[in-house]
Formats: sequence, structure tokens, C-alpha cells
Amino acid sequence: MPVEMSEERFGELVDAALDLIPERLASMVQNCVVVIEDRAPEPDADLLGYYDGIPLSERDSWYSGVLPDRIVIFRDAILDVCADEDEVVEEVRITVWHEVAHYFGIDDDHLDELGYA
Repeated sequence: MPVEMSEERFGELVDAALDLIPERLASMVQNCVVVIEDRAPEPDADLLGYYDGIPLSERDSWYSGVLPDRIVIFRDAILDVCADEDEVVEEVRITVWHEVAHYFGIDDDHLDELGYA
């Protein structure tokens, strides 16, 4: 049975996870928004998060005047895989950090090595 949690409380957890990112890294994140959606469309409805953009590692002198990158955190999918609020807190942190890592150009294989895949 999924954990029940208000949208407001879930948003607070996402904000708290972002606040835990070391300042030296957080200050490098530019032209990127974090949004919360209920669930990814099929066939990816079990996806917990998604980075949509051009990773920092791939940006060059041509990178200007582009729409912001997006980090999407899927609330219902996370609530579905957690047994209690403590698990939600941890899964939100892992998911947010995972997607921020993609912003920096870190791929899933490296994230797996670090325990964030």
C-alpha cells in the first residue's frame, strides 16, 4: 500500500533534499528548474525522477538562450515504492541527487557505482 502524503509535505521533502546538496555544487546549477509531477506517462509510470536537458558537461560556447533544463520528481511513483515516511524522505533525497548528478553529466553506470542508481 502506498504511503499517503500531502503535495505540500512532499514538496518540503524535495526542497530539503535540494538544501542538502553541498553549496559548491548547488551554486553551479543554473538554468534548471525542479518540478514535481504525479507520475511519468506510460510506459514509464514507475519512473521516480527524470532529468531533461543538456548536461553541464556537454555545454559549450553555443549554450545560451535555451529553455531551462528540468528535473522532474514523480511523487506518486515514489510513494508507491515506500513503506513509511522515513523511506520517502530517503528515496526523495536519492532521487533528487540522482537527477542533479545527471545535470552534471554523471551517467547511470557511475551513479550505480556510487549507490545512487
